[in-house]
Amino acid sequence: MTTIYGFELIRETAVAELNTTARLYRHQKTGAELLSLETEDENKVFGITFRTPVSDSTGVPHILEHSVLGGSRKYPVKEPFIELVKGSMKTFLNAFTYPDRTCYPVASTNLADFYNLIDVYLDAVFHPLLTPEHLQQEGWHYELDSPDAPLTFKGIVFNEMKGAYASPDRAMYERATQSLFPDNGYRFSSGGDPKDIPSLTYEHFKGFYQTYYHPANALIFFYGDDDPTERLRRVDAYLAEYDARSVDGLIALQPRLNAPRTVEDSYAAGAGSDLTRKGMTTVNWLLDDTLDPENVLAYNILDHMLLGNSAAPLRRALIDSGLGEDLIGGGLNDGGRQMTFSVGLKGIVPEDAQKVEALVLQTLGDLAQAGLEADVVESSLNTVEFYLRENNTGSYPRGLSLMLRTLPTWLYGGDPVGPLAFAAPLAALKVRLANGERVFEGLIQQGMVDNAHRTTVVLRPDAEQGARDEAAERDRLAKARAAMSPEDVAAVAEATRRLKERQEAPDDPEALAKIPRLTLADLAREDRQIPSELVTLADTPVLYHDLFTNGILYLDLGFDLRVVPQDLLPYVPLFGRSLLGLGTEKEDYVKLTRRIGRETGGIGASPHLSSQMGNDRSIAWFFLRGKAMLSQTDQLLAILKDVLLSARLDNRERFRQMVLETKARLESAVASGGPGFVSSRLRAHFHESDWVSEQIGGVSYLFFIRQLARDVDENWAGVQAKLEAVRQVLLRRGGAIANVTLDAASWPEVSPRLGGFLADLPAGVSEPNRWMPGTLPTNEGLIFPGSVNYVGKATDLYRLGRVPNGTAAVITRYLSRTWLWDRVRVHGGAYGGSASFDRRSGTFIYLSWRDPNLLQTLAAYDGAAKFLREVSLDEGELTKAIIGAISDRDSYLLPDAKGWVALDWHLVGETAAERQGRRDETLATTAADFRAFADILDAVKENGHVVVLGGTTAIDAANRERPELLTVTKIL
Repeated sequence: MTTIYGFELIRETAVAELNTTARLYRHQKTGAELLSLETEDENKVFGITFRTPVSDSTGVPHILEHSVLGGSRKYPVKEPFIELVKGSMKTFLNAFTYPDRTCYPVASTNLADFYNLIDVYLDAVFHPLLTPEHLQQEGWHYELDSPDAPLTFKGIVFNEMKGAYASPDRAMYERATQSLFPDNGYRFSSGGDPKDIPSLTYEHFKGFYQTYYHPANALIFFYGDDDPTERLRRVDAYLAEYDARSVDGLIALQPRLNAPRTVEDSYAAGAGSDLTRKGMTTVNWLLDDTLDPENVLAYNILDHMLLGNSAAPLRRALIDSGLGEDLIGGGLNDGGRQMTFSVGLKGIVPEDAQKVEALVLQTLGDLAQAGLEADVVESSLNTVEFYLRENNTGSYPRGLSLMLRTLPTWLYGGDPVGPLAFAAPLAALKVRLANGERVFEGLIQQGMVDNAHRTTVVLRPDAEQGARDEAAERDRLAKARAAMSPEDVAAVAEATRRLKERQEAPDDPEALAKIPRLTLADLAREDRQIPSELVTLADTPVLYHDLFTNGILYLDLGFDLRVVPQDLLPYVPLFGRSLLGLGTEKEDYVKLTRRIGRETGGIGASPHLSSQMGNDRSIAWFFLRGKAMLSQTDQLLAILKDVLLSARLDNRERFRQMVLETKARLESAVASGGPGFVSSRLRAHFHESDWVSEQIGGVSYLFFIRQLARDVDENWAGVQAKLEAVRQVLLRRGGAIANVTLDAASWPEVSPRLGGFLADLPAGVSEPNRWMPGTLPTNEGLIFPGSVNYVGKATDLYRLGRVPNGTAAVITRYLSRTWLWDRVRVHGGAYGGSASFDRRSGTFIYLSWRDPNLLQTLAAYDGAAKFLREVSLDEGELTKAIIGAISDRDSYLLPDAKGWVALDWHLVGETAAERQGRRDETLATTAADFRAFADILDAVKENGHVVVLGGTTAIDAANRERPELLTVTKIL
């Protein structure tokens, strides 16, 4: 048996579909397992995962996830994590808490940086400092500034989870999970319930670490093109000092229920809102375990068949019923020890929950008996197979996606390579189907229709629940205060003082110097180049990018959005959905949707807007973005031709469904996507493109969608006429552009076909419009039923005569990871805070999220200029700041993303020389540039607009302290 650096090789497997060699090792001394994936991908990934089962909802694994990255034996500084973030070329650096595991992954394309990240993370997880102050800062503590001051709760995870629990969708997820797992650890919240987090003691916190953070309980993962032997050597250096021991980190299997159950509860809804149709319900099943890759794959394909697109039969039955506005539940969850399936509707009359349940059961029963249509099966098989073979993980490193895919089996003693080697299970499923086996009908019958382990959860909106929760927290604090002796009060005040003293104390320079770092010599001096060639086909500009795509054609087809009149702009997103979702003259939307799934890798529609530096007008485009295997080129082009030339826009009921789905999704997104709404609202003050973006995706769009839902019922002819008006001015070849990403050997095969397709589009060009952005309140408080805030402040520096150069990327990033990290997150208890500058529009913006404060955060923003004037920047800190900015600039891109970025450069007119000039400015940043930037921040302080998304209590309190600071706008 092969042994290398204390690791014995258990198994070696070639994973041909990933072009990867997988080697599974066991560390002889400790029992730790290590999966090593060797491949040509330069985006290297390392991760270490510990089984962390919970027995309560205090959030102990989540708080530990934050805390172990807060100083270690080898790196005894307050925030090694943030020091890495400041100056790493990382492509990923974070940690995750799941219901049964905690993961610590890093990724980088730079080998030296990769090894640095691994070293800091291994020391963090095996030798963290874990003082009581870590629990106080990251988890919770009583805050008492003086013996006579108000007693409050504060803590980063405490406020993070307050924000999470403000989401009705999160409330449904928690109740459904508890209902399916009444007897094992999954019934608890590993992230932490804000009501339970203040029960966590330091003893439990430290004991949990000592129990589960041991090599015997560790699963270690590597992926990429680094030296596979060096992987083992570096890990063994940390594991060698440990001995084997038994760690019971497994969550027990949930015993099966013998009869279905119903659970009813409530969630906090906005006071004063019409709550008639704000209920939600899901029907939920416990399925098989996750150890059989073929069974898991089959359930994933079935999930797509039932819910994966608008034509999926279960989705269609629910939406067509008119009982609710949008789906909720998420379908299949295969991330735990046992799979679950959950589906239902939100936006229902609560009394209709039984009708929803009956419809779900009836639909599934009918499908099990009558069978799934052949084109449903074929479409979903193609879609899932395309997804697996493309392995397109977007901004996530591919290796990280693969690591997460291994864990549901690996964690529970199964084969970690099984979920990665999809070709054999997929082929076996195809053989079973070809032999006439009713594979998916059998899963429906066994897993759902005949499965007694079923629950139905009904949540009713409660306009008073938020106020009751706030009152309960105040009462809890009052009782805690009343139970304290004068000595106890003094001790809490002293603990608060000590914590703040620790937070403000600078790190020992010698300790900071121990953290490994890159140098400027490790950075590429030349800016990223993406191959691009501009050609003309059928009088249409086509941008072509010669990139290896593994046989996939990526095609973006754009139309100039400036031809759309201003009053029709909010219709554009739904117009895009309508092209693909209402059917054509020869196919209804069901057949069209299945055809797209069967013959392509997917087609989507979206606007693309951007400012242009030095120009008050924006670039604005509407894109259809498609992808397909090269062999499917003709099919992709044929579908695009059908939807562009003959899409039907007269299906009132289907369009109404899309409007209600959009409304429900926007309303659900307010709690989880608060920073996006605040940023969008702020940016809309300053530049045309950002104003349009807010009109078609922000708070204004939410208001528009609510009115549109009424208009569809009351004036459908008017709505349809506006959709037709958008089509008539927009879809013309004279205002089009195509963008193709494909290897050079395949381009000659595609280009004549693309030319023929473009020649068939309507000729001519519409006249562009001059849009006149409307005005918004200078300072605005957006009310939603939450107990934390999202606080933003911004201004347009260009209007103020300030034109920062490439040094701004360094300085704003540094601000985010020093002053704002310390003041907003560490001291303030918010989940996060940031500063950013949009070079194209001139907008500088501060943001915080899941923030217990409001005025205190605004004061932190206004103190940033003083901080920059006084900060002492040594060469090491300056170098880290520059490296971090270059890392952001050089973010890793997959081929389709490279093609899209190059298209964006072309549309806004950015040249390679301009980009190189900004890179040179970034690399040449000096300490003097930081001090000069303080004058710019003074302009933000004096001229900034403020937008806060928060609860009534916080916004009213701010307006009492600073009268008429915020104009109140209720959005939920």
